[in-house]
Amino acid sequence: AQRRGKSPIFKAHVRTRKGAVKLRSIDYAERRGYVRGVIKEILHDPGRGAPVAKIQFLNAYRYKRDTELMVATEGMYTGQFIYCGKKATLTCGNVLPLKQVPEGTIVCNVEAKVGDRGAFARGSGCFAVVISHDDDKGTTRLRLPSGGKKTVSSQVRAQIGVVAGGGRTDKPLLKAGRAYHKYAVKRNCWPKIRGVAKNPVEHPFGGGNHQHIGRPSTVSKEAPAGRKVGLIGARRTGRLRGVKKLGQDKD
Repeated sequence: AQRRGKSPIFKAHVRTRKGAVKLRSIDYAERRGYVRGVIKEILHDPGRGAPVAKIQFLNAYRYKRDTELMVATEGMYTGQFIYCGKKATLTCGNVLPLKQVPEGTIVCNVEAKVGDRGAFARGSGCFAVVISHDDDKGTTRLRLPSGGKKTVSSQVRAQIGVVAGGGRTDKPLLKAGRAYHKYAVKRNCWPKIRGVAKNPVEHPFGGGNHQHIGRPSTVSKEAPAGRKVGLIGARRTGRLRGVKKLGQDKD
């Protein structure tokens, strides 16, 4: 199996993209008080399902303005003021440390480590929920969009609200041309040809007089590249039967 990103074939198509979407790099004002920025415009970023917001801040140290690209949350509009920092209010689009956010709040674009400028819940329509704070350890429990739980430092920042562009996958693509254009701005990963439809020289499942795999579809995770196709290192296979046990049922 070829590693994505090692060859020119699977390189991401980044020529028309607007840039990396991040929170402000953390500074004294955000740690102690707040900074005000204004949303200049809300842009479509090719290859990204969610819109991005171009936000302008006054630089605290030089006579200039800084523009940041941030994840657009639902309810943002151009000309809106965005406040970032410890003393910012709990309003959609604002950026606060999780320590200042009450339990049950819906947040997005959450940092994994302090100052990494956003890691979790950044896709369109995604959000994380603040479950609980542990003041002794200085940590916060989050429920991520996958349903999993994660414990992060209470100092990490997050945007308040849900990422815009939700419900994107509800509408079916309907025709190959739409799928073609969707993946043309992402990377070369479409159309996907099934392994059984290939020749033996091209794929371990290829060949044979009927389209059949002819070997177990599960494969060891220690298998060499090229053989490593199918269900890699599978603990179980088959349909999921019965009631799904969700992560939120345990707590």
